[in-house]
Amino acid sequence: MEFGRVPEAELDKMDFSLPKEPAENKGMLQSKPFPVTKVYVGCAKWGIPEWVGKIYPPKTREKDFLKQYVEHYNSIELNATHYKIIGAKGIRNWAEKAKGRDFKFCPKMFQGVTHRGSLKGKNFITNEFFRGIVAFEEKLGPVFVQVSDTFSPKRKEELFAYLDSLPKDLQFFLEVRHPGWFAREIERDDLFTFLREHNIGAVITDTAGRRDCAHMHLTLPKAFIRFVGNSLHPTDYTRIDRWVQRMKHWLDNGLQEL
Repeated sequence: MEFGRVPEAELDKMDFSLPKEPAENKGMLQSKPFPVTKVYVGCAKWGIPEWVGKIYPPKTREKDFLKQYVEHYNSIELNATHYKIIGAKGIRNWAEKAKGRDFKFCPKMFQGVTHRGSLKGKNFITNEFFRGIVAFEEKLGPVFVQVSDTFSPKRKEELFAYLDSLPKDLQFFLEVRHPGWFAREIERDDLFTFLREHNIGAVITDTAGRRDCAHMHLTLPKAFIRFVGNSLHPTDYTRIDRWVQRMKHWLDNGLQEL
């Protein structure tokens, strides 16, 4: 991913401290661990040829990549559904590869809905997207709705109306990227208040060049963290070490799912 990528020469000069805990998070957490917390770890896709001989056994064929992937991870942020509407048959084939495992597919909303024109008038294509992903059945994790870098708070009412139209029996997490969502307190408050009131999660994205996207707001007692490395620079490791501390704090205080 190129979003937030920083030239290596600049990385050692940057402050990668995580923001303080927002006061509103207290309403999402407790003072003790949740009885059974679910922790899922995964990548954006399984089709990485460079993993053969590293994560996947030598000579693994492409058709067996997912079969190998589920041996190592228990979730995936499913980028494939962002680029193409996948029918129920294809979805069921993927779900079958994870049969018998506590594994979650977290499909990313189709770009024809979120990145092409207005969110208005997208009922048909949205429903086609859902017709496919519901075939995951018990393997379906939260649906990841990302709007483009240019989607600013000026389109707030459009965004909120679309989110309000989504099925209430599925779990959604939203990622916004335009700096305007984070630069002004009124826009931040409007966004996170809406998400809390509508049972929608806020994706927290940690990428080197956009520290504002690592906002730390929990609008549910669940967290969806996207950690974007910067070519395995040493700062990638110190950044993720700080996340270990924050995640432990949340888990110790009642986070239900991570």
